Amino acid sequence: MRYGFVLPGGGPREAAELAHEAEAAGWDGFFVWDSVWGMDPWVMLAAVAMRTERLRIGTMLTPVSRRRPWKLAGETVTLDHLSNGRLILSAGLGALDTGFDEFGEETDRKVRAELLDEGLDILTGLWRGQPFNYTGKHYRVRETTFMLPPPPVQSPRIPIWVVGLWPSTRSMRRVLRYDGLLPLKKDDDGAFTGATPVDIREMKAYVEERRMETTPFDIVMEGETPGEDPARAGEIVRPLAEAGATWWLETMWSPPNEPEDVYARLRQGPPSVE
Repeated sequence: MRYGFVLPGGGPREAAELAHEAEAAGWDGFFVWDSVWGMDPWVMLAAVAMRTERLRIGTMLTPVSRRRPWKLAGETVTLDHLSNGRLILSAGLGALDTGFDEFGEETDRKVRAELLDEGLDILTGLWRGQPFNYTGKHYRVRETTFMLPPPPVQSPRIPIWVVGLWPSTRSMRRVLRYDGLLPLKKDDDGAFTGATPVDIREMKAYVEERRMETTPFDIVMEGETPGEDPARAGEIVRPLAEAGATWWLETMWSPPNEPEDVYARLRQGPPSVE
């Protein structure tokens, strides 16, 4: 099990210094919020990359539907080089209540899913290099020879973690094409809930039976653990690790999550299953 910390706010200077502290405290990853309107996550992660040496870094998460795929490809490959191959891209549909409607972003779930699929197709295609052409429902890309960037440092690609809605076949088929699963479950009433250890085992078995990719695969859980109570923190994380989760992300999204509380939890270090 690896452990990451998600910073729920702040700016680039805070992110850089806190990531430096997170590395010293034993965390394995550091992630920032990708908001519709707010601090730019790629600038923040660039600052983080310059103050750290081993932390994996990324967003939690990037709604690809509101990003131009070719611009996202350039941002991610640039950051991958800056960090010497430590970037992870987390992708999904995103939460509508973060400003989609206010800024005129696409809100239809089906269309956003189409944009996500096409965006990831283009992203990975551009990472592979030229010649690259693409014809989809929403995007068209033609081969270019103008000032081409180098490929990512990481091979065969920058890892992509994708939200998988269980038991949606379409959503899980998307997961099979990439490098990690951010589990989400829909209950019998249609409400979205967190995945349980039982769900994780079922999703892990589904992926192992059907995935054709040969890249390593992660199952990424998120939540909160009490840094002042290591035994209780272990009780929260251990069943998920035993079910097959490979990452735990400490996420303090809900109030009260004052900056001083967030920073204090980061400095306490990650939970442990040992």
